[in-house]
Amino acid sequence: MMSRYVSGLFLLLALVGCSQKPQQQVVVYVSEDQVFSEPILKDFEQKTGIHVRALYDTEESKSTGGMNRILAERENPQADVYWANEPIRAEILKQKALLAPYVSQNAQSIPQTFKDKDGYWCGFSARARVFIVNDKLKNSPQAIADYTNSNYKSKAVIANPLFGTTTSQIAALFLQWGNVKTEAFMQAFKTNDVKIATSNGESADFVASGRYVFSLVDSDDVVSRMRAGKPVHLVYPDQKKGGLGCFIVPNTVMLLKGAQHEKNAKKLIDYLLSDAVERKLAQEDCAQIPLHPHLKAPKELKSIADIRVMQVDYAAVAREMQKIQPFLKKFSGL
Repeated sequence: MMSRYVSGLFLLLALVGCSQKPQQQVVVYVSEDQVFSEPILKDFEQKTGIHVRALYDTEESKSTGGMNRILAERENPQADVYWANEPIRAEILKQKALLAPYVSQNAQSIPQTFKDKDGYWCGFSARARVFIVNDKLKNSPQAIADYTNSNYKSKAVIANPLFGTTTSQIAALFLQWGNVKTEAFMQAFKTNDVKIATSNGESADFVASGRYVFSLVDSDDVVSRMRAGKPVHLVYPDQKKGGLGCFIVPNTVMLLKGAQHEKNAKKLIDYLLSDAVERKLAQEDCAQIPLHPHLKAPKELKSIADIRVMQVDYAAVAREMQKIQPFLKKFSGL
């Protein structure tokens, strides 16, 4: 009698085990702020039933944690997708042959400027590099070159060019202007007594407090202070005909080489490049600009179609960033 009971129990457990399908999942490393990215990934879970295992960069890792993990795991990939908050790390991973090409149908209307030509990554939901200007300043700067204008001597501030999006933009200037002109421009910072801040956030606070009159920062740094009622406004640099244009910093998403959950990874990439995600990130406090031209920007910002955009090759910018490190370290006194 007992043997029949035990045999029946084992059979029941076997049937239950066979009836339960393994949970579908996808593993994503994320450098976009968790407060904004996590709700997006939760929405994806609810819509698809695919469990998202997300690993977020910390404040200490400064947006490099995910990339460094991918580099360390190159012989045994653990992640399927990387969501980066800018395109430079996407290019570094491509150059190190750690990405797999995937072209999502949802990327069709995104301008080619913000996509890898070989399909290894795609941009979405961007920040613009703009001036935050204190309202007390009567004549706002209109071009990057205004940092060297004697009218603003000792009045301007910028985040340390050795770090973050400021580095990317300086690298883009080297490509646009060449070494001689850009190095002379940087040296003129010192002549014009431009203050070097530790970050975009700190330099934006300096302008909001009236300590300095303008700074080059990310657009979300300006919007957050405008919404907080600070006496500041936003200026897009180099918008005149023939001007350099405004440097754009999109989020990027990419499929990792050796992804264990490739099918689900592609579904997640499709979702991140959808209208719904760009709308949500435009409405959040991060105030990001949709790259689908038919979508509206946050009310404080222009749509991407209405901005004179700096035409850059992000792959070339990534390479240039490495080349100019010695100059930037010397400039920063390191």
